[in-house]
Amino acid sequence: MKPKQYKGIVLSNINIVDNIYELKIIGKFKGNPGQFYMLRSWDLEPFLSRPLSICNIEEDALTFLYEVRGKGTNILSNLRNGDSIYLLGPLGRGFPLDNRRKVGIVAGGIGIAPMIYLCKSLNGNIDFYGGFKEKPFYMDKIEKYIDKLYISTDSGKEGYKGFITDIFNLEKYSTVYTCGPIPMMEKIKYICEKRDISLYISMEKHMACGVGACFGCSIKTTSGIKKVCKDGPVFKGEEIIFRD
Repeated sequence: MKPKQYKGIVLSNINIVDNIYELKIIGKFKGNPGQFYMLRSWDLEPFLSRPLSICNIEEDALTFLYEVRGKGTNILSNLRNGDSIYLLGPLGRGFPLDNRRKVGIVAGGIGIAPMIYLCKSLNGNIDFYGGFKEKPFYMDKIEKYIDKLYISTDSGKEGYKGFITDIFNLEKYSTVYTCGPIPMMEKIKYICEKRDISLYISMEKHMACGVGACFGCSIKTTSGIKKVCKDGPVFKGEEIIFRD
């Protein structure tokens, strides 16, 4: 699917919880679960566009879920209905869709963003594990697509108190998908490798171009240096080298 340049119009930009926002862009867009778009709503500063995973694609809108972390995402958070925004995409390699048997999805924090569209596209036979610091968010958007939802929070005010990896039951699944903090994904990789379970990891890295023209998002893999924007962001679990 060849990426295209778009000038979009903001439909809505809602603060979901803390620094998490849901951004909807009006229009007919394409993309596969796990792919992303490069976004910008400014002219010169900051210099680089911001990569955001596809959260959902509907008939008349493209949805992103993002966390305000720096100057670019702070500018995005101030967009309102009717504002203009520029997009390039869809970019990267997404998730292979495999739900011939039971699927487990493990996501932490803003790592749930690409998993919403994945759940929708897998069409059932899914258990979802979501790990959060204090308050779960956006889980109501996936409940109709999954069989069972497991939640953990650091405080224990909602769900299990502790890490989501503590309650992940690998025995049920033939395929696992994960996205979120590196320590969480590293633990999931270790668990899956011990049982020889298929694992797909969505990696997050700072990106400069988004199309593989530079090496700004390079990571180490078992087959050498790879670019997250072009060779990923989704990789097979056994490809990723988290530690030397």
